[in-house]
Amino acid sequence: MASASSRPQQESADLSIKSIIAPLLAIIVGMFMVILDGTAMNVALKGLMDDFQSSMTIVQWTITGYALAQAAVIPLAGWLSDRFGAKQIFLLSIIMFTLGSGLCALATSAEQLIVYRIIQGLGGGMVAPIAMAFTYRLSPPGKQGAVMGMIGIPMLLAPALGPVVAGWLIDYVTWHWIFLINLPIGVVAVIIGLRTLPRIERQTVPALDYLGMIFAPLAFASLAYGVSSAGGGEGGGTGSGWTSPETLTGIIVGTVALIIFIIVELRRREPLLELRVFKSSNFTRGVILQWIVQIALFGTIFLIPVYLQVVKEYSAFTTGLILLPQALAAALFMPIGGKLFDKLGAKPVVLSGMVIITIATFLLTQISAETTLISLMIPLALIGAGMGLSMMPLNTHIIQAAPKELVSRVTSLTAAAQQVMTSFAVAGLSTLLASRAEHHMANNPGPDVFFSAYGDTFLVLGCIGILGVLFSFLLRRPKTVPGDNPSEKPDVTMMMGH
Repeated sequence: MASASSRPQQESADLSIKSIIAPLLAIIVGMFMVILDGTAMNVALKGLMDDFQSSMTIVQWTITGYALAQAAVIPLAGWLSDRFGAKQIFLLSIIMFTLGSGLCALATSAEQLIVYRIIQGLGGGMVAPIAMAFTYRLSPPGKQGAVMGMIGIPMLLAPALGPVVAGWLIDYVTWHWIFLINLPIGVVAVIIGLRTLPRIERQTVPALDYLGMIFAPLAFASLAYGVSSAGGGEGGGTGSGWTSPETLTGIIVGTVALIIFIIVELRRREPLLELRVFKSSNFTRGVILQWIVQIALFGTIFLIPVYLQVVKEYSAFTTGLILLPQALAAALFMPIGGKLFDKLGAKPVVLSGMVIITIATFLLTQISAETTLISLMIPLALIGAGMGLSMMPLNTHIIQAAPKELVSRVTSLTAAAQQVMTSFAVAGLSTLLASRAEHHMANNPGPDVFFSAYGDTFLVLGCIGILGVLFSFLLRRPKTVPGDNPSEKPDVTMMMGH
């Protein structure tokens, strides 16, 4: 009898998921375009230097300026979507990103491209946090993990496909098409979004927290700039070092601004970012674990392409193809992780993912001149599988651990912190890699110096993975999960924008 009574409920849930496929498509297309473009630029720097007859120091700002613009607007995403509506701000962000892409394709100098990339970043920065909150609110009760897993696919697939697409365009066409391909994709995302995205009820929000609006972007952008300068940024360029004026200025200004921001926000009844949510130990543990996963993910995304292009001297396109198994494994296991989360909760799923990631990272410590492509691609595929299992269940767990009315603010808060943690991961690992290379060069010079340096760096990543495994044991299922109660009214007014 139990199975018979549960059948209508299961069919109802399936129908509910089918009813949100169209709006999810708009969200996925928008996110995929933004994330793909961000990683595609990493292999375009040399072509830009040649085309513009410019130095790496200047061209690197096409990546740094984009990242800083994103870091500046992410904290504002939650307040803007609550105030003006998530649908309106999401579509406006996609439109701004698409217009910025068109301008980038028309750039005739490195300086123009930097300005246009900043416009792109201002639009693209708000897409991910709004998309996460939007999707969570759309999810049928008890199906949050499965639905969040669907939008998680572009978050892990796009960073790996970016170098493939960009590498092919640069080798066989021109760098302009990195931006031109965004135009039809952006138009499609906006058209689908206008027709299918529901209008989420606007929340009553206080007047804009002007001090928060000033110090949050200043803090996160300065910290991202400081640590990016130390390690060379996401493009893998030459870093200035941790004691350079650029790095120290960014870190000092960012730290002071962050302290002021925290004091201001904790004293306001209605802050820009609700920091009091960290009083929940479950939320705090989830966020710390999220940072560890972020370091492991972007550490690998940074180290492996540099290894393949600098040490093994593969082309950008070939490098992207070698990274493809990681992307495909992530895409395959992402929906599996979401469904397991709905049945088992976050702890066992995230723990399994972190164990797989840690084992794969330790396999990479054995990297050497004799390492074959297959023996390299297997641990990369394992890392993709582990990320697919753990990332979206962890993100969903964090949202569930926060008060329901703060969902949009929580995604802005965690996205801003992740932006800084990504910069820390890349800067820290690039500095460690250079330091270990110098160490081995001084003590045991020879052809294996760089392989030993990479092995040491992956060993540190493996130890970080062990820390992630230990933190996974601390996850607890939230006492009240928003949307678990079928009688609870959803906060989404399904008024389709036809």
